Amino acid sequence: MASSWSDAPPASWSDAPPEEARALDVWPLDESNVKLLDAVRPRAWEGPTEAEAAGEYDIIAIGSGAGGLVTAKQAARRGARSALISGHLAGGDCLNVGCVPSKALLHCARAAREARAALAEGFLVAADGTAPKLEVDFDAVMARMRRLRAHIAPADSHEGSAAAGAHVYQGWARFSGPDTVVVNERTLRFKKCVIATGGRAAVPPTPGLAAAPYVTNATLYNLTALPPRMVVLGAGVIGMEMAQARRLGAFAAFGSQVTVLARSAVLSKEEPAAREAVVKALEADGVAFVSGVDVKEVPTLRPRPPRRTCNCEALLVATGRTPNVDGLGLDAAGVAHCGKEGIAIDDLGATSNPRVYAVGDCAAGVPRFTHMSGEMAKLAVQNALFGDGCKVSSLVVPRCCYTEPEVASVGLTRRDAEAAGVAVDTYSSSLEHNDRFILEGQAAGGGIVEIHCSKDTDTIVGATVVAAGAGNIINEVTLAMQAGVGLGAVARVIHPYPTVGEGVMQAGLGYIRRHWAKLN
Repeated sequence: MASSWSDAPPASWSDAPPEEARALDVWPLDESNVKLLDAVRPRAWEGPTEAEAAGEYDIIAIGSGAGGLVTAKQAARRGARSALISGHLAGGDCLNVGCVPSKALLHCARAAREARAALAEGFLVAADGTAPKLEVDFDAVMARMRRLRAHIAPADSHEGSAAAGAHVYQGWARFSGPDTVVVNERTLRFKKCVIATGGRAAVPPTPGLAAAPYVTNATLYNLTALPPRMVVLGAGVIGMEMAQARRLGAFAAFGSQVTVLARSAVLSKEEPAAREAVVKALEADGVAFVSGVDVKEVPTLRPRPPRRTCNCEALLVATGRTPNVDGLGLDAAGVAHCGKEGIAIDDLGATSNPRVYAVGDCAAGVPRFTHMSGEMAKLAVQNALFGDGCKVSSLVVPRCCYTEPEVASVGLTRRDAEAAGVAVDTYSSSLEHNDRFILEGQAAGGGIVEIHCSKDTDTIVGATVVAAGAGNIINEVTLAMQAGVGLGAVARVIHPYPTVGEGVMQAGLGYIRRHWAKLN
């Protein structure tokens, strides 16, 4: 049965009218994006036949981001009759407009920064001994991103899900009852269902914004030219990463001037030392910050005085996320929800309809990360199909902002601990004295490892690492927390020298020294 996307779709997006790709917010329609779309939104996808779709599914996953893909594939591999309903692009935000493309840009930003440092230190010179002139080719940066994204895409493709044993439907799902869902005018029955529809950029109702040519994470990666001036509205993870990445043009005649407008503190959920390190690094890259402001208007012409103005050619809106719950027919399924917060779930991930679970960004009250969505999906499969009683609250979930330096955290910050009434001891290590940190030229930017333990114990309740590669370093602390290993044991782990990861051991030695036996 042919996909409902077109009456007679061609075999590949290479033959598609350009406006169809634009409608999916994928542009330009070059070789890389054709490869991407052929994997994650194939125009000629043949879904299950009527006979194949007959009967009841053990589990249906709605949404084909991390949560939906993990649900459908894992359930099928464990013997369940499984279906995946993909409404937009398989791989979700992470593959198409989030983690994957942003990290591709940040790699180029890092390479450009290191080249600049090499010039400054005098060991990168031309063959004739003169200092070479370096420029960043923004077109090449974006082409590289599209090429690598397309290379990764087959892992999230419809073909991959079908190969795992899941039935894949391409279309928009809507509940028609407590155990039925409709897609492409076909009604499917299920024993269990997992909603994994993700979220989208939250655009504030600022006067004039809707008429302005703003971009969000969904359209940012379609840019083919670097705007001379960019304003970032919002100072969360997406805003900070892209503010730094936009400085790619610092070597070029068309380099962006970047201004961040923030109502509250930069990375407000993180430790003060971490926030300060990120602001210092971005300011050194030429990013300007204006904090404590409310954007009153986005005029496309000269604004009315006496308001303070900030002019730009591109506006990136990064003011948070909104769960995708509209149009799902949740009321027909008896699933309680709130438009702003998402779908209400209990500690097992189940909704008010015990047949239906919700995972990832569409669920209320959970951290909105790709890795959280995937883990919640594994938990939902365990609970829905096997009744294991795994709890969402048992998950130890790290997070990372991939700026330079990176900020990686897990568990409670000091402010979180105070709010929860949890007394803690904090053990820290300044990476300015870490030999590897010094040798790689990072000491000037500062770096720190902070580990919080329950008062008078070595039970780790939270940690923050600020350093290049902090996202890799935090894994050691996350493992310790997950396994119930105390800081004293972590401090006794032999770390290879010289590594930045020694900072975790050094912080742990603070606990060891406090409890040393001493000679009288």
